[in-house]
Amino acid sequence: MTSGGAINLRARVAGVLLHPTSLPGPHGSGDLGREAFDFARLLSAAGQRYWQMLPVGPSGYGNSPYSAQSAFAGNPLLISLSALADDGLLGAQALHRPPRFPRDRVAYAEVMAFREPLLRQAFLGRDRAQVDEFAASRGEWLEDFALYRALKRAHREVAWTRWPRDLGLRDPAALARARVELAEEIDLVRFEQWAFARQWARLRQHCAQLGVALIGDLPLFVAHDSADVWAHRELFQLDQGGNPAVVAGVPPDYFSATGQRWGNPLYDWSAHAKSGYCWWTARLGATLDRFDVVRLDHFIGFERYWEIPGSEQTAERGRWMPGPSDALFTALQARLTPGKALPLIAEDLGLVTPEVHALRDRFGLPGIKILQFAFGTDPQARLFLPHAYPRNCAAYTGTHDNDTTVGWFHGEGGERDAQQAAHERRVALDYLGSTGDEIHWEMIREIYRSVANLSLVPAQDLLGLGSEARMNRPGTLAGNWEWRLREGALDAKIAARLAGLVRTYGRGALE
Repeated sequence: MTSGGAINLRARVAGVLLHPTSLPGPHGSGDLGREAFDFARLLSAAGQRYWQMLPVGPSGYGNSPYSAQSAFAGNPLLISLSALADDGLLGAQALHRPPRFPRDRVAYAEVMAFREPLLRQAFLGRDRAQVDEFAASRGEWLEDFALYRALKRAHREVAWTRWPRDLGLRDPAALARARVELAEEIDLVRFEQWAFARQWARLRQHCAQLGVALIGDLPLFVAHDSADVWAHRELFQLDQGGNPAVVAGVPPDYFSATGQRWGNPLYDWSAHAKSGYCWWTARLGATLDRFDVVRLDHFIGFERYWEIPGSEQTAERGRWMPGPSDALFTALQARLTPGKALPLIAEDLGLVTPEVHALRDRFGLPGIKILQFAFGTDPQARLFLPHAYPRNCAAYTGTHDNDTTVGWFHGEGGERDAQQAAHERRVALDYLGSTGDEIHWEMIREIYRSVANLSLVPAQDLLGLGSEARMNRPGTLAGNWEWRLREGALDAKIAARLAGLVRTYGRGALE
């Protein structure tokens, strides 16, 4: 398998879900440096064929990777400072005594305060020709993003709707002045994206040589305060001031009695259709330039989506609206993978209808099965029992939006009351034939032995960690996306145990 090579989503394989920020390392947050290369080697030794990540764009409010400031750019937080020093762009003394950061979580404000001056220092030693050549190859999206980031820095990071009106609404003369006045800041953003792309390419090549493919994540919606919405207002449903007329979310569900009001602006799908879905083609194409496979978050929104008036504070008063459905995927397939299947996984969870499944199946996309969902009283729970899986699916113990398996099994808070939690424990133990002493390994074994082509496990479940290691609690704003892996926690013993399951259940071959 080589980077960018043909990927067979019908092969029987396994992988691990771990976002790069969760890697250990000396500079406060995981990045694309040595620890990422070490993790890839551990995956290979464990017989794993996929490394799945969350979105890797520049995170926005709440540090969420699903609220990125660009659908195209990479996150500067992931740039390895050590790799910059190895390349001669930073002096070793600059990294000699980094601050004492927490070992088990990312303290985002402190980490960014430490890293940003060092990125500026590395910028001063850049090869201008290399950066200029890179910027030219990335075209419009990089120029829009670089100007957007420079303007946000100049306006103390407030949303673009709070900038002077001529800048927020992209008056050509105002933008021309800004490009001159902020030329150095714009060049800094170009450099950051060059450094990210350079390091990413090295890591991806390393993974490919080890036989490990990368699974990325593409959110359906984009953040309102993003370069994408600012630069392409015509593709979104906004009012005259640029604010969302309607916003995205989901109605009341398992996670929230009032639903989830995500606040993302909704697309003007008719405008996208008139353009031949050019922006979407560019977006997915850029994502596939980084990843071998892409998970489509909130897949149901491509068939129908929940439209909430922008003035509403919760998601309760919304309505279902039709999504782009076949028209979008037909255009994407014709332009990106003509004659071949799109290398996509459909996150088909939530209020799924037969029409959603039909859209998924028409394009041959694997759906998702979450084992934690299999033991409750919801009518759909039986579909998550492993004996009911189809082959063409990706089976997980849980995902970034769920509690860890140990936290789910022993916990009584969060989305469930004590009675429901006790019921799920009883049903799970009966189904697994388990005492629950190693519930995380029992659950891993269950998805490995299923007929699902793909078995994917969050790194927290390999370690048997509890709720303290949960990555995200949907519907909450604070304390998410912070968990970090302790140095040496994933060791040769765990790799050997995983490799044994791979051999036992025949999950070894990618192609």
